Amino acid sequence: MTAAGLAPLLPGVRPAAAPAAAADRPDFTLVRDGAAVDVYVDAADDAAVIRAAGDLRADVERVAAVRPALRHTVPERAAALVVIGTLGASPVVDRLVAQGRLDVSRVRGRWEASVTQVVERPLPGVDRALVIAGSDRRGTVYGVYDTSERIGVSPWYWWADVPVVRRDTVTVPAGPLKRYEPSVRYRGVFVNDEQNLTTWSHRTQEPDKNIGPRTYERIFELLLRLKANYLWPAMHPYSDFFNKHRENPELADRYGIVVGSSHPEALLRNGVHEWEPWAREHPGTDGSAPVYDYTVNPAVISDYWRARARENAVYESSWTLGMRGLHDSALETKYATTVPEKVAVMNDIIADQRRILGEEVGAAAEPQIFIPYKEVLELYNAGVRVPEDVTLIWPDDNHGNMRQLPDAAERARAGGNGIYYHLSYWGRPRSYLWLDTTQLAKVWHELRRVYEHGADRMWIFNVGDVKSIETGLSFCMDMAWDVDRWHADAVEGFLAEWAGRQFGRRHAGEIAAIRTEYYRLAAERRPEFIDRGIFSVVHHGDEAGRRLAAYDRLLERVRAVGAKLPEAYRDAFFELVEYPVHGAYLMNLKYYWADRNALAVRQGRGAGTNRFADLAHAAHAEEVALTQRYNTQVAGGKWDGIVNPYPSQIPKAPGRPTVTRLARQETSGLGVAAEGNETGSARPLSFSSLTRDRRFVDVFNTGFLPVDWAAEADRPWVVLSAASGSLTEQLRLWVEIDWARVPEGVGEATVTVSGAGQRVEVPLRVRHDGERARRRVRGFAEAHGYVSIDAVHADRRVARGGARWRTVRGLGRRTAAVEAVPSTAAAVTGDIAARAPELRYRVWFDGTGTFPVTVFRLPSLDERGHRRLALALDDQPVTVLSGQAVATGNRGDAWARNVEEGVERLTAPVTVTEPGEHVLRLFMVDPAIVVDQIVIDTGGLPAAYLAPPESYHPVFRPEPAPGGGGLDAPGL
Repeated sequence: MTAAGLAPLLPGVRPAAAPAAAADRPDFTLVRDGAAVDVYVDAADDAAVIRAAGDLRADVERVAAVRPALRHTVPERAAALVVIGTLGASPVVDRLVAQGRLDVSRVRGRWEASVTQVVERPLPGVDRALVIAGSDRRGTVYGVYDTSERIGVSPWYWWADVPVVRRDTVTVPAGPLKRYEPSVRYRGVFVNDEQNLTTWSHRTQEPDKNIGPRTYERIFELLLRLKANYLWPAMHPYSDFFNKHRENPELADRYGIVVGSSHPEALLRNGVHEWEPWAREHPGTDGSAPVYDYTVNPAVISDYWRARARENAVYESSWTLGMRGLHDSALETKYATTVPEKVAVMNDIIADQRRILGEEVGAAAEPQIFIPYKEVLELYNAGVRVPEDVTLIWPDDNHGNMRQLPDAAERARAGGNGIYYHLSYWGRPRSYLWLDTTQLAKVWHELRRVYEHGADRMWIFNVGDVKSIETGLSFCMDMAWDVDRWHADAVEGFLAEWAGRQFGRRHAGEIAAIRTEYYRLAAERRPEFIDRGIFSVVHHGDEAGRRLAAYDRLLERVRAVGAKLPEAYRDAFFELVEYPVHGAYLMNLKYYWADRNALAVRQGRGAGTNRFADLAHAAHAEEVALTQRYNTQVAGGKWDGIVNPYPSQIPKAPGRPTVTRLARQETSGLGVAAEGNETGSARPLSFSSLTRDRRFVDVFNTGFLPVDWAAEADRPWVVLSAASGSLTEQLRLWVEIDWARVPEGVGEATVTVSGAGQRVEVPLRVRHDGERARRRVRGFAEAHGYVSIDAVHADRRVARGGARWRTVRGLGRRTAAVEAVPSTAAAVTGDIAARAPELRYRVWFDGTGTFPVTVFRLPSLDERGHRRLALALDDQPVTVLSGQAVATGNRGDAWARNVEEGVERLTAPVTVTEPGEHVLRLFMVDPAIVVDQIVIDTGGLPAAYLAPPESYHPVFRPEPAPGGGGLDAPGL
């Protein structure tokens, strides 16, 4: 990729309008013939700017193996010069602006904006200059890093080992480039769940510390290259607290990073490490250490906060107000037991903290933030008074669903609103700390909704140990800078652009498609949430096996791309693409085989039971070896300890599954289990000429000695994948229908499997509607006792009242989902059929009856409102469905089930009075509802985790859905 080719890929920048003559100017040359252009920055400019200029010099050296000289005085004579400066802090830059030589429109006076422009004869004796000018210190820094990206240095060059392409000649385009003011003022991360980061830091960066200045330097640089400006540092027991090493806040200020603290860390105090020593040094009158309870020890706690405010007053900081318990625990109030009493205590706490900041920090004590997280949200809603100039930071439910958003009064507050959003989480009901598994389209949906509700002052993302969240973090920072850049149908476009910046444009589209499918599979179930018996291994063509086959195909695509990349890209590709896909696959695979093992025990299999046990443990061993490769071989062992699904002190991903092994017995016998049956064949195999499925019959040995078997069908149009053989363990026999030979109508057939003196009959129920019926059907057709619909496949969409349904690509468990927009629309609670935006689906029913309709929606929340939609059949009365609106934080309840599964199932009955075509109607009641799938059970729907494959539709599903699952393992 050339330098010019990189420029359009920079996030958040715009080519500025320039005179026509500028288009004819040659590119600006930074390096040619082994010589690099000097870099000038005024010595009086901010330390963050001077430091970033040093990074630009290092980046030029990475590209061209020559480091530019750094100047603090203008040379008397130079053919070219890079000029870096901040408006108001660089006399050279200010002079160019005053002379009309540098266009700073939409830059001067803005927050963190910049312009990069080539200026001819900018100074006496200087022929040309590449001028990088910022509205403030970070604006200048971002302009510097934009230039680094334009010459081919990825923000992830160090953190993900993205290689830098070497060139002898390095240029940047002559045309001006502007980075306008960001959509969100403060954009940053919370380094949380950091045991792995601590392990890695201690092993490779600072053996005498557990995350110290050397590690934070790397984090600060990454944040700035991603155009972030804000940090909540590590705070758990196994990491050093940020202010333990006084170089940390000093470095942050020198880099230009604003440092704040998380919801339990009021006024930059880390309660995990700092309260106990403070309490010992400030005992009560009886000599005992005071407890961290403001209703018991307000003076001691106030002094504790004041000491940190005084200590960090000189730095650009963010001050967290309010109070929770030590180490992310709930607020303790011994002498305030009711909610109103706790509200009064919280109001006193905030008033005390504000007084401290006014006295110790003064006007520089901004931003101040209040985070109504978990139990504090209940107190806030009950009447906590937060001063108008304090920013309200709204939390999600820890699983990517915003709990509530600011109302009109809150949006009007001077302090504004922000969010705290999780890409990684430790806690109930399950933790996800290992991989980047939150679907980017879901992140887009929630962040778009947040922004539309006026939460634009601060966005903080929990990124765990930083590694493995590279893609998600990049996307969040892109959106935080320019929230309008990516639209509902363009999230995969971000992935393609981002992959192009890391690996070149040649493979960008395929890598984007791989990541999209990886996120889709995680949306079905995060790999960290895998457990026994989640996915069915007997229904829908082996639901679990179909899923694993999709993972298998995805891994093959990964390997195909990896084989085409130059050797220099292999480490980065492993870290950013291969390890997440392969690791997630293996985490799922070991539990698939464990489930097959458990089923084998119930079915009375013999040698096959042990075979499945071996496969389960082999998949786990392969997963462990894959992680070992990451930590000891990739990038020469650079990442030792940073990636580990099984850390010792925090919640773990599912480990090696328990399996059953049988003692060998010198016996044999024949067993059969047909699809849809755990054992035997009582449930017939169902076939329809519309869906044209294939079904399986598992033939297995109940012992360990070989057994001969044979299978035959009593109808010539039944096709079997095999007719006979000898088996020691098991095989999967596939049954299909030759539709050209089947008579029309409903028929039956039988497949008989025999061996070891046994005969097992497997009944088939076959419905051939004929081509006339296929042509007659205009919508989704019932088959097998159900209708399955992808919500995006509406036959008609009706917009009403300024609201509508739109498609969001890459969202949900299939290829797309539909959401009701705008997110700020008013709820429709009366005359719904006439006033609410509507989705219409034609459905062909074979019979009559009252059938349950289940709508799969994404589990978004609104703790001050409702999450409702409505449905009706034809012109029948509308039924309103109410979803879970509150995050309980519990295990095992409706909210927990919804976030584990990534969907909420809402069910209501419809009555079909006559066979034939009907219209299923779905209505928005509350805005921002997202619908993924719809399933109608007409009497044959089996219990399974996923919705069935989509039903026949002449437009959306004219061909059979992908065939039955199962993996191609020998003998299976």
